[in-house]
Amino acid sequence: MITVNLDVMLAKRKMSLTELAQAVDITIANLSILKTGKAKAVRFSTLDALCRALNCQPGDILEWKED
Repeated sequence: MITVNLDVMLAKRKMSLTELAQAVDITIANLSILKTGKAKAVRFSTLDALCRALNCQPGDILEWKED
């Protein structure tokens, strides 16, 4: 199972979802879907933009855990 740790990274960077949405040019609604783990897919371009805005690695945002 893939877990999305976007909320953890936002807290570490002291950034709000609104600030991230503006920095990445993604709607708050789409970021919320990703943050809650309800997204079915993530584009590499979106992951790249998130990593740039949060100054992190993809593994900081996405984590695999055994069911």
